[in-house]
Amino acid sequence: MQYGICSLSIVPLRLEASDASELVSQLLYGDFFKVLEQRKKWSKIRLDFDGYEGWIDNKQYVEISELEFKNLKKSTLIYVTDLVEFIENTSKELIPIPLGASLNGLSILKHTHDGNTTSGVLPKKNILQTASFYLNAPYLWGGKTPFGIDCSGFTQMVYKLNGYKLLRDASQQATQGEALSFIEESEPGDLAFFDNAEGHIIHVGIIMKDNYIIHAHGAVRVDRLDHTGIYNAELKTHTHKLRVIKKII
Repeated sequence: MQYGICSLSIVPLRLEASDASELVSQLLYGDFFKVLEQRKKWSKIRLDFDGYEGWIDNKQYVEISELEFKNLKKSTLIYVTDLVEFIENTSKELIPIPLGASLNGLSILKHTHDGNTTSGVLPKKNILQTASFYLNAPYLWGGKTPFGIDCSGFTQMVYKLNGYKLLRDASQQATQGEALSFIEESEPGDLAFFDNAEGHIIHVGIIMKDNYIIHAHGAVRVDRLDHTGIYNAELKTHTHKLRVIKKII
């Protein structure tokens, strides 16, 4: 078994071994993983954080030893908390890294960092403060940064920065936590899930106070939430049908 770590700011994780293939997610600087299959130009990997699989370009990661991988697994993850930070490599070059990038591999990559970070499990009340960092981030299928993010990438990153693990896709996240019967039972920081006409979970957002929700739809935005679903006041219509509310924390 081979192992690797993301050594660049943002790396696409693709469905197939091709630059033209669908973007299914992204690796941020410091994400580490197992290499399941290696080809001449591409590797199929499984991310340690959420078990998500896909293909990345061999030029966009650094191989690490099994011991280094195990040490990373045991460490308390440290994340960047500013929109953009910089690391410095051995050539004294600055490399920008985004909000949510992990700094646990600095010594492995021989990089240095001097900036704001967070680590450990934070109180649930911090969830909405973190969510506000992503406001107006454009929607990007597979995205995980303030420069482009999808609905489940948004919830995953917000929870991640507060020390909690969510799976990658909305349908996967819906299997986690405790289901609530009514909106009135929820509290800020809980997750609301929405389905399509076939009953498949296709969307997720974070519940706020006073029946509002923050979610990624066109951009990360705030809308009303009621028993029917998400109500967009600009469009004067419901855009998503409520399926279930989950308490993760």
